[in-house]
Amino acid sequence: MATRTGAAVWEGTLKEGKGTMKLGSGAFEGPYSFLSRFESGKGTNPEELIGAAEAGCFSMALAFNLEKAGHPAKRVSTTATVKLEPADGGFKITSIDLKTEADVPGINETKFKDQAELTKKTCPVSVALAGTQINLEAKLV
Repeated sequence: MATRTGAAVWEGTLKEGKGTMKLGSGAFEGPYSFLSRFESGKGTNPEELIGAAEAGCFSMALAFNLEKAGHPAKRVSTTATVKLEPADGGFKITSIDLKTEADVPGINETKFKDQAELTKKTCPVSVALAGTQINLEAKLV
């Protein structure tokens, strides 16, 4: 299986410094700063990238689980909202809210929600983030 990398460089102090993050594939490289992480400044932040990773993994894994259950999805769309909050003199990611919508012909609501819950417990990124509360809202469209 593949090994993936990400990299970051930070220069300066926490509040006045700046940095860049990039994906090993070259698909993304962007700036980050105190303002982009803790306020609403221009640039990205680690939490946003974790959200994208969780949403991407969950969508793909849910499509796979639905297919294995005999109900291939036409489309799965997921948003992950990552909450960063003060904790113990620093900061902590306290929760991730997943909202997923899927177009899955021929499946009932109960079976769909069962597959979504299974996916929340088994997708590789969710497993890696097991120390964080992950909340799920799953909806058929």
